[in-house]
Amino acid sequence: MVPDISTGGRTYGLLAYLYGPGRRDEHIDPHLVASWMPELAPDPGRDQAATLKQLADRLDLPVLAVPKHRRPARHVWHCPVRTAPGDRYLTDAEWAEVARRIVHATGIAEYGDDKACRWIAVRHADDHIHIVATLKRENGRSPRRHEDGIRAQAECRKIEKEWGLQILNEGDRTAAQRPTSAERSKAERAGRTATAREILRERVRQALAGAVSEEEFFRRLAEAGLRVEKRLAPSGDTLGYKVALPGDRNRHGEPIWFPGSKLAPDLSLPKIRQRLDTGAPDSDAPVIDRSGEAAPRPARARRDATPAAERAASVLSADDDADSAAQLVGIGELLDAVAQTSPASTRKELAEAARAFERATRSHIRAERADNRAIRSAARGIVRAGNALGKGEDGGATAMLLSTMVLVTIAAARWHSARGHAQQATAAHQTAQHLRAAYQTAATTPMNALRAQGRRLPEPVRQRYARTVEATLPQHADHVLREPGWEALTATLDQAERAGHDPDVLLQQAIAWRELDTADSVTDVLVWRLRRLGNLPATSDSARARRSQRTSQQRPLSPKPQETESTVRTHPSVPRSPRTRR
Repeated sequence: MVPDISTGGRTYGLLAYLYGPGRRDEHIDPHLVASWMPELAPDPGRDQAATLKQLADRLDLPVLAVPKHRRPARHVWHCPVRTAPGDRYLTDAEWAEVARRIVHATGIAEYGDDKACRWIAVRHADDHIHIVATLKRENGRSPRRHEDGIRAQAECRKIEKEWGLQILNEGDRTAAQRPTSAERSKAERAGRTATAREILRERVRQALAGAVSEEEFFRRLAEAGLRVEKRLAPSGDTLGYKVALPGDRNRHGEPIWFPGSKLAPDLSLPKIRQRLDTGAPDSDAPVIDRSGEAAPRPARARRDATPAAERAASVLSADDDADSAAQLVGIGELLDAVAQTSPASTRKELAEAARAFERATRSHIRAERADNRAIRSAARGIVRAGNALGKGEDGGATAMLLSTMVLVTIAAARWHSARGHAQQATAAHQTAQHLRAAYQTAATTPMNALRAQGRRLPEPVRQRYARTVEATLPQHADHVLREPGWEALTATLDQAERAGHDPDVLLQQAIAWRELDTADSVTDVLVWRLRRLGNLPATSDSARARRSQRTSQQRPLSPKPQETESTVRTHPSVPRSPRTRR
């Protein structure tokens, strides 16, 4: 059961909407189910002689009775209350009880208070009611409604338990402010799928991802096409900021501004400065892959981000809450960076993943003293590398990172659950689902290439790798050998051995990093861990050879250094091994 409190200034306008047909003719049989005093509250839905004006005038009477200078500018209190999908049907009498309990809990009209505010509850659908009150008591005083939203939610939790409804997660006052109904209506009229508040929140977070300075943050906001206005002190120092969407104006033609703190609690300028204080290294050096050629920057950036994500997952499994909270912020920035640079094939799911995890980055556990420079630097590298193509090495490196990020978000969900952060844990689980979908898309091409390569291996070689898996992973061996990714795993073990690694040792290292019980596909997780630990290309040898051949044909005057077994074996990140191919 979800209450959603807001205030406004037009009683008649709100009633006209509640008793009207709705935006899509969804309002059916609007009528009162409860009120402050039934004999004084006319019901235009059931009484043909009653009018909306009569009802509005009765509600407004205590407000109009006080001098103008004492009237609140926004005197209309509005609280829709909705049951969760799947809950049973509530009768009018039950909804009336819900309304009475909520106005009592919020201080609008406590039981037995004959001087309370006037209120009504309108029902025009099966699953919700609208409670409307005016914010002056009969004695001219204002109601005591401090933290009324929290008290309304607490009462709803009690009702859910008593009536056998779905028990929803409790809030902790760290969530971003939800768009108002007016903002949602305006977005619909403008043909937007999200409100201005939601669009601005996402773009501000993306501008912050990996930024190293306040100046860079504001520059990115301007480059994103937002209107930005700083609040300056007499000394010229920046005290705050606000943003607006171009063309988003009020009835007076003025831009509709949103301060950062109204977008999300962690987007105020002081909170942003705390985050920027950790810094992040700025690397513009050209990246070189194992063959000596310049690697595709998006692919290299994604590959370099994977160990930072792995460390974040390890921290979340430890006992340092401050460090864990800092890593959650960094994970959010990494997701924002990947989402804004992703190819079209994965963009939607990754954008949804970043939006969902935004809730998981905030709790009451503070992270000011913790260091998350590594993962914020990884986010910066991805942003600076630009958009990925999603093919070849880019697609393989993206799949490598997303495979790790799924496990990271699961670790985040466990961390939040252990500390009673129900909403954040739910958000992390939702993120994992979106990341799984994005991973399946990104991994299709590189995994198919690896599977084809694995199927071409001689049967004795495949059997030897099967024995390796049985020896190093006995609890998962039977399942691994039956998974579709088994062929890709054999291809990866074969490449690792040809690169000078001991497959047994490398596989043990991959298994030891983290448990595999939460993985949808154990073979997929092991493939990408092995390829990263062994410094293997994210694509198969055949796909890489075709790409290298196309590159050399396009640039005949720039021959590339040949990769030899000796150059691979002496690479500083590849351990030497005395093992030879049997």
